[in-house]
Amino acid sequence: MSLETGRPRIGVSSCLLGEKVRFDGGHKRDHFLTDTFGQFVDWVPVCPEVECGLPVPRESMHLAGDPESPRLVTTKTNEDMTARMKRWARGRLKELEKEELSGFVFKSRSPSSGMERVKVYGSSGMPRKVGVGIFARAFMDAFPLTPVEEEGRLHDANIRENFVERVFAMERLRKLVSRRASRRELVEFQASHKLQLMAHSPKLQKETGRLIARVAELKPRELYRQYAELFAEALRQRATLGKNANVLQHAMGYFRKDLTSDERQEAQELIESYRRGHIPLIVPVTMVSHYVRKYDTEYLRNQTYLEPHPLELKLRNHA
Repeated sequence: MSLETGRPRIGVSSCLLGEKVRFDGGHKRDHFLTDTFGQFVDWVPVCPEVECGLPVPRESMHLAGDPESPRLVTTKTNEDMTARMKRWARGRLKELEKEELSGFVFKSRSPSSGMERVKVYGSSGMPRKVGVGIFARAFMDAFPLTPVEEEGRLHDANIRENFVERVFAMERLRKLVSRRASRRELVEFQASHKLQLMAHSPKLQKETGRLIARVAELKPRELYRQYAELFAEALRQRATLGKNANVLQHAMGYFRKDLTSDERQEAQELIESYRRGHIPLIVPVTMVSHYVRKYDTEYLRNQTYLEPHPLELKLRNHA
């Protein structure tokens, strides 16, 4: 999180913030990023082309050759910019390591920053959408646990929710590790994230639990490394209607002795309506949260699942 604001720091392609850095002198401002998500994070803008010394405006570029190790060349003069871009990227990645980023939003289809399906031109002159931008590939290789997405994919409500949830979850873990938290604190961290992990991957939730059970056997550095890898992989798995419904059923089990038969029936019907896709997740989650407050259920009160990201983002309001 930012030292100034306490908010997660997220890398972003500069043009998505409205900066006029594209080859044609324009920008690609994304209003969700600037006007909505930007209220809760601090952006760290990056423009590979401008930062490696290219002017605005400039000749456009594309990827060419082997999709696994493409060259970055200008479209008209065929000037090879690959070495220049990679040299700049090595230095920039060292700087970004100090930023302690909790995520990165790349510009889709960009030969430097596209995360996937970037056009790569072969010897025939025909492009295939099989490439990864030069800088994006270097970033993902250097920071494999950092959540990344493209602005285009974030228009999908499910992808958007998953990305934002991962950003805040990994930020919580990063804070825990950076202050060299005790083994007991890691045990508490796992306990508070149990339902959230279960909603993404019941299998990996159990694996993280088994790892935590060995907390006294491993050296702290190795323990945190293994845990972070499992934690990140679990959250990469998409939470589904079925998995969320199962978590909600699990949570309602804590109120068996408190609710009337009518209240239990109503809760079951609400969860089933969600499972069938008839209502958004926020509806049954609000019900569970109400009972947590009413009956002061400490275990559930500490569960990040009930509020994994700011409610103002309304990421759970879609059916």
